[in-house]
Amino acid sequence: MTLPDLNDRAREVFRQIVESYLSSGTPVGSRTLSKLGAIGLSPASIRNVMQDLEEVGLLAAPHTSAGRLPTELGLRLFVDGMMQMTAPSADERAAIDTSAAGGAPMEDILGRTMAALSGLSACAGMVLVPKAELLLRQVSFVPLSPVKALAILVGADGSVENRVIDLPPELPPIALIEAANYVNARLAGLTLAGAAERLRTEIDAHRAALDVATRGLVEAGIAAWSSDGARPVLIVRGSAHLVAGGEADLERARLLLGDIEGKEELARVLDLARTAVACKIFIGSENKLFSLSGSSVIAAPYRGSDGRVVGVVGVIGPTRLNYARIVPMVDYTAQTLSRLI
Repeated sequence: MTLPDLNDRAREVFRQIVESYLSSGTPVGSRTLSKLGAIGLSPASIRNVMQDLEEVGLLAAPHTSAGRLPTELGLRLFVDGMMQMTAPSADERAAIDTSAAGGAPMEDILGRTMAALSGLSACAGMVLVPKAELLLRQVSFVPLSPVKALAILVGADGSVENRVIDLPPELPPIALIEAANYVNARLAGLTLAGAAERLRTEIDAHRAALDVATRGLVEAGIAAWSSDGARPVLIVRGSAHLVAGGEADLERARLLLGDIEGKEELARVLDLARTAVACKIFIGSENKLFSLSGSSVIAAPYRGSDGRVVGVVGVIGPTRLNYARIVPMVDYTAQTLSRLI
C-alpha cells in the first residue's frame, strides 16, 4: 500500500485520523472528523472511507469502539509519506546544547544529554557507545584447579579485569608462567585486537617461542577479554516516562525495560541506524525485539571528527509518538554530539 493507491478523499481522512490519534491517544470516530469541518464529508461518508481504509490494513477498530486508530502499517505509511516535520524550537535546541556542553567526562555529558532528550520527548533517551579499547599493561595467570585458571589483566589506565578460563588437560604449571611472560614481553601496550593480530602473525612466522599448550593458553586469555570488549555501553535516562500511562502502559513498560536490558540485542537493533543518513524509525513489530512491548524507536548515528560513526543516539516510547516533532529532535541531538566529539 502506497499513497498513490489512495484517492484524495481517503488520503485526507487517513491523515486526520492519524494526526488526531497521535495527539489524543484515543480512537477517532466519524463524528469527530465531521465536526472538524476540514474534510467536508458527512459522518456516513467518512464511515465508508474508514471502512475502506480498515480493509486495506491501514486502520483498525479496537474492541467495540466506533472509532478507528492507525495500524503499524498505517503509521509507517504516514511517517514515510505524509508527516510534516517540525524543527526543534530555540528553547529545545538550547536545552540540548547546554546538556552537551564540555568540561566533564564524556559519560557524564552523554548522561546529561540523554536526560535532556528524555525530558523534551517524554520518552526514554538512549545512547549507545562503543566500549573504549583496553590497552594491555600486564597479564598473569593464577591456577584455580587442574582445569581452571584465573586470568588477570591490568590495563594501561590502571583498570583490572579478571576472567576464569579453561585449561588444557595436564597442562604443566610452568605453562602459566611462560604464557604471562610472553604476553607481557610481546603484547604489552597493544589493544586486545592488536594483541590477537600480533600473536597470529608471530605464530605464522614461527617467531612465537611457545609450545602448543602455552600458545592455546595465550589465545584463550585474549579471547576471554575480547568477547566482552566488543560489547557496547548503553546509557538510558528517563525510563520513568515509560510508566506514566495506566495499567496497559505499565505492562508495556515492563516488557520494554526487559528489552532494554538485553544490551546485545538492542545493540543489533541500533546498529541498523549506523548507516542511516539521519534518523531511522522502527515501529512496533517491525523489529522483533520490540514486538511484544508495542514500542517505537527513533535513532540516529553521531560521528567523530573524522566523519566515522561513533555511536547511536535515540529514544524509545510507545508507537503513539509525535514523530513529526521527535524525529528532528533526535537528529539535532546526534548533530550536537557530532560537533562535540
